[in-house]
Amino acid sequence: MFAIGATLNMVLIPALNEEASIGALVGAAGAVTAAPVVVIDDGSTDDTAALARAAGATVLSLPLNLGAWGAIQTGLRYAAKSQWPLAVTLDADGQHEAESIDALTAPILAGEADVVIGACPGRLSLARRIAWHYLRWLGGISLDDITSGFRAYNRSAIEYLASSEATLLDYQDVGVLMLLRRRGFRTIEVAVPMQPRQYGSSRVFDSWWTVGSYMAQTTVLCLARLGSGRGWARRRHYRRGDSRCAS
Repeated sequence: MFAIGATLNMVLIPALNEEASIGALVGAAGAVTAAPVVVIDDGSTDDTAALARAAGATVLSLPLNLGAWGAIQTGLRYAAKSQWPLAVTLDADGQHEAESIDALTAPILAGEADVVIGACPGRLSLARRIAWHYLRWLGGISLDDITSGFRAYNRSAIEYLASSEATLLDYQDVGVLMLLRRRGFRTIEVAVPMQPRQYGSSRVFDSWWTVGSYMAQTTVLCLARLGSGRGWARRRHYRRGDSRCAS
């Protein structure tokens, strides 16, 4: 049974070998939305897809591993094809709390934003804070939590990010923010609580080699678009509320 006040936010959860957390997350998300909970199984070799389906999710099984952004874009294309008005992305590792979904969608429903990011920069280690500061400076991005995968998109943003123009990305972070900025989408942050990952490993931080590759790719991406609407973007991006994690 849906919770009173449940809203029509399609929930998209990209997942790769997240059998330890996916069932509980699908159940929690299903309790706060009257829309489908969609798990995009990015080639898992464990029981992620079966457990997600058993918990009530619609499962989109990819024939091969497309990576973090490929899986999310698959979900966004599904939402666009279904003409869904709102979509919320959650990480499958249990860091994001489904109870915060309404906090993310509220600014969109109020007409204040096109995209909302659940922000909790306080969770970052010193090394990550330094890295994010560097990428924010290089990309001209005035948001705090640039790698948060907890995001809400309105219909226009869904359709734009589902287009071929957004295909050649690897992650749902800096590249997506720069595309949104270039097209004038209003992007804001809301402070939300986040939990530490308890199972599995991050796709970005599973090894120093992966971290180095991520930083190199993102640096090139920022340099390629450096100066594109930089000052204009600062007018369009603004923060909502406290940048610290909500208690």
